Amino acid sequence: MRSVEEHQRVVAGLITARPAATVGLADAEGLVLAEDVVAEVSLPVFDNSAMDGYAVRADEIASASADRPVKLPVAEDIPAGRTDIPTLEPGSAHRIMTGAPIPAGATAVVPVEATDGGTDVVTINDASAEGRHIRRAGEDVAKGSTVLRTGQQVSPAVVGLAAALGRHELTVIPRLRVLVISTGSELVSPGSPLRPGQIYESNSPMLAAAVRDAGATVVATPAVSDEVAQFAAVLDRYAGDSDLIITSGGVSAGAYEVVKDAFGRAGDQGVDFVKVAMQPGMPQGSGRVAGTPIVTLPGNPVSVLVSFEVFVRPALRRAMGLPDAERPRRAAVLTEKLTSPPGKRQFRRGVLDADAGTVSGYGPPGSHHLRYLASANCLLDIAEDVTEIPPGSQVEVWDLG
Repeated sequence: MRSVEEHQRVVAGLITARPAATVGLADAEGLVLAEDVVAEVSLPVFDNSAMDGYAVRADEIASASADRPVKLPVAEDIPAGRTDIPTLEPGSAHRIMTGAPIPAGATAVVPVEATDGGTDVVTINDASAEGRHIRRAGEDVAKGSTVLRTGQQVSPAVVGLAAALGRHELTVIPRLRVLVISTGSELVSPGSPLRPGQIYESNSPMLAAAVRDAGATVVATPAVSDEVAQFAAVLDRYAGDSDLIITSGGVSAGAYEVVKDAFGRAGDQGVDFVKVAMQPGMPQGSGRVAGTPIVTLPGNPVSVLVSFEVFVRPALRRAMGLPDAERPRRAAVLTEKLTSPPGKRQFRRGVLDADAGTVSGYGPPGSHHLRYLASANCLLDIAEDVTEIPPGSQVEVWDLG
């Protein structure tokens, strides 16, 4: 059987980035920059007031105090946004608002709290040193400087900085487009009545949520029967618009395995079907369909999501340049005895108490026990050569957050 590490390398080799694209700021959030951003203006763009108050010549109010205030006529009002800024003449003050341009001649701003707030004549009760409460042009960002680097993820603060610099677009690595196909004639969409032998389809909504959580986008989530013609029709319709196809089901050893039947059970049409030494998730497949990468996962829900976590999620995030491609790995002390099948790397659902540094297995290891996976917050990673772990042992866990 193929090892987990070998199959991880195979899948990672299939999933590659899309060409860089220039998108609007709203669409860039969460993505990774594909080129540096150089400031085309300075920040602040001009000297401006850091306070609501009065623009003054600092030497003219150097003696001001509560006992001996200085009075100056208010010659102008300068609200934020005013573009015709008159010079401050000696012996006068301009009432100024936060963010408004500093007039020529002014060397300081007196906060309104240190005055009587006068509009014709202002009484100043405190001195303000030269340069006080003035934001200088370029003190945050100098024009021509590189402020954002290739590989940096676009956060809300990055969006804000880009907008402040006059950028309405950024060049980024686009989200990968993923087609999710769930197979099985027994599947019925949630909300529909069940007939004998039918079950509700859970894999495609679960995988679609996992794809979006990984930072990619979902093209479509069709569910198909075990008819090769229907499966092929779905591929024809959607595969050309996709960067990756993920299927669930149809890859085991039964008589009605539509994915295997569609590509040839010997993998003679660009898809290889293998057994991976892991539990859950032994039957796997990967390859290309008309040039589009495809990863074929088993059908049981727990196997599906664990396989996605182990093989697909990290490859997707790396291809898009996103941080934290791997789930955080932590060491924790096991609170109970666990067993694992020989020769298989087991990914066991668990509950991690990060504060106590302990972990407990959660639920049976069976690949159909979805309830326990929904409430687990970690996966215990048990090596293939380990068959029994006593309580008190240190184990590695994947923190699912």
